Amino acid sequence: MPEIPHIRLSDLNNKITEAITGAFGATSYWVIADVTNHTFRPQKNYHHFELAEKDPNSNNIIAKIAGKAWGGGADKIIQFERITGQQFTNNINVLVNVSVQYHPVYGLQLNLNDIDTNFTLGVLEQQRQATLERLVAENPGFIQKSADRYLTKNNQLKLNAVIQRIAVISSSTSAGREDFKHTLLNNPFGYRFYIDDYFTVVQGESNAKDFLGKIVEVFMSGKPYDAVVITRGGGAQTDFLIFDNYAIGKAVAKFPIPIITGIGHQKNETIADLMAHTATKTPTKAAEFIIASNKAFEDSLLHLQNAIVIKSQQLFSAQLQTLSAVNNTVVNKSKSILFARKSELVNMYTQLVSTPKMVLYNRVNDIANLVANIKTFKAQYLKNQLAYLGHYSSVIRIMAPDNILRKGFAIVKINGQITSNPEDIKVGKEMEVILSGIQVTSTVKQKTTYDGADFDL
Repeated sequence: MPEIPHIRLSDLNNKITEAITGAFGATSYWVIADVTNHTFRPQKNYHHFELAEKDPNSNNIIAKIAGKAWGGGADKIIQFERITGQQFTNNINVLVNVSVQYHPVYGLQLNLNDIDTNFTLGVLEQQRQATLERLVAENPGFIQKSADRYLTKNNQLKLNAVIQRIAVISSSTSAGREDFKHTLLNNPFGYRFYIDDYFTVVQGESNAKDFLGKIVEVFMSGKPYDAVVITRGGGAQTDFLIFDNYAIGKAVAKFPIPIITGIGHQKNETIADLMAHTATKTPTKAAEFIIASNKAFEDSLLHLQNAIVIKSQQLFSAQLQTLSAVNNTVVNKSKSILFARKSELVNMYTQLVSTPKMVLYNRVNDIANLVANIKTFKAQYLKNQLAYLGHYSSVIRIMAPDNILRKGFAIVKINGQITSNPEDIKVGKEMEVILSGIQVTSTVKQKTTYDGADFDL
C-alpha cells in the first residue's frame, strides 16, 4: 500500500503561525466586547479570559475568542481598576487594544495590550442615565427632576425629631454594617437605639430581586421605624450596579419611611442615593448623620430650656418690681382710706349723739298725724268701696248666662262643647241650641253667610 503524503501537526501549526503572524503580526486592533470566563493567577500576574460579542436583539453570542493579559497588559488592567474603581471581571463591556497571536499549543488567542478606562465609565454612566430617565418618565407621581436634583416621595418626607428605631439592610458579613452599629451604639451622648437587621446580598445586579425583597419585608413588618439604613462597605464599581437597578430605585423613591444610604461609594452617587431621603458616603457617615440629627434636636430642647429659664427670670423680676410698686401703692392708699374713714366715723358719731332726739320727736309727730288721718278717712273709704262692690255685682247679674238667654240669645254646642266659631258647624252634623228654659237638638241642613242686619240698631 503506497504511503499517503503527510506532515507533522507541529509543522502544520508552524505554517498557521507563520500565516497569522504575517497577516496580523504588525497590527493591533481596538475591539469592543464583553469579558467572560475570566480567571486571574496573581502569583504570575496573568489574566485569562474570553471576549464575546452579543446580538443586541437576542443577547445571543455571535462572536467569541480567547484572550490573555500578562506583563504590560496586566499592568494596564491594574491601572484600569485603579482609575475606574471597576474590577476587570466577567460581564463588563470594555474597549481593549489587542493583537492576534497563534500558539502551536494554546491555539488562536488575543493578547491584551491596553484598555480604555473612559469607555467603560461611559457605558456605565449611559446605562445609569437611561435608568434615571425611565424612572422620571414612568413614575411622575413620586419622582420628578428639578434642575440637577431628583424630588421623590422619600426625600420629601420629614425626618422624625428623634431617630431611634432603625431597620438596617446589609450583608450579614459586612464590615460596613459593623462600623455603622459600632458608631451608633457607642455615641458620646448616650443616645439609645433599637436596630433590626435585614440581611441580603448587597452587590451584583443579579441579586437585585433579593435586595428588593428585603425592602418589601421592612414595609410588611408594620414596625414604626424612624428610618431605614442601607449599608455596604465599599468595593469595585460593578459591585454597586445593584444600587443603579431600576426596580430598587423605584422602591426607594416610593418608600414611606425615610431611607438613609451609606454604601461606601466615594466617587459617584448611585441611583439609590439620588432617590433616598439622605445619601452619605459610608456606613460610618450614616451613623454620624443620625447622631447629629438627634443631637440637633437635643440642642434645640436645651436652647428652649435656657430660653424658658431666662424668660422666667425676666418675668419674675418684672413681676417682683410690679408687686413692690403695688405694695407701696396699697400701703399709701390704705393710709389715705383709713384717714378718710376715721373722719367719716367722727362726723357720724357727732350726728348720732346730737340728732337722735330730734329724729324721734319728728317720728312721734308723724305717727300721731297718721292716726288722725286714718280715723278721719276710714268711714269715707269704706263707703266708696261698698259702692264699687254694688256696681260690680249689678254688672255680673246683667252678664249672667240665664239673663242673656232671656233676652233672646242662645248657646250653641257641637259634640257637647260650647262654640262660637262658625267653622265648627258643619252641614249634616247635629248641634244643640240652648234657649231660656229649653234645649233643642237639630241637624244642620244649610249654612249661609249672615249680614248682621238684626243687630243694626
